[in-house]
Amino acid sequence: MQYAKKLWICWMCLPFLGACQVTQPQPAASQKQMPWIHISEGDTMWRIQKSDSEWRQILTDFEYYVLREKGTERAFTGEYWNWKQKGTYLCRACGLPLFQSDTKYDSGTGWPSFFQPINEWCVAEQVDTSYGMVRTEVLCARCDGHLGHVFPDGPPPTGLRYCINSVSLRFVPASK
Repeated sequence: MQYAKKLWICWMCLPFLGACQVTQPQPAASQKQMPWIHISEGDTMWRIQKSDSEWRQILTDFEYYVLREKGTERAFTGEYWNWKQKGTYLCRACGLPLFQSDTKYDSGTGWPSFFQPINEWCVAEQVDTSYGMVRTEVLCARCDGHLGHVFPDGPPPTGLRYCINSVSLRFVPASK
């Protein structure tokens, strides 16, 4: 009833172009079709959208499995779980900078863990109810690549643990 009332009011306001707005529910990150992402006042970042065949051409089979099919690597097997070098971790699929090495810590889980991303807009989150659990999935905000999950059991200052698959990342060492 409330929605129908708003819809009727907006229909009546249509001639006034914008005098009335109805807020639409936002789709999940993996369903967004917007060609850009609003990152700050007046600043945007273009989204990367490729077909499955295009992703398969640039990713290995395992990278595709994790990044596009929401798979995971086994604990303590990924390239970066015990990585100690200083630098930046990028999305393996699109190259977006995601995490800095100074936010990485040893969570004991066997996956690279970070307490915060470089910027709040570089990662997207959505509810993941797979395997009979409710978790928060972390995605690359630019290409929707599956990175891992975030949990509320991390260290200060955020109290968050971004538990990320190594295969979803590419490391760039800090310049000296």
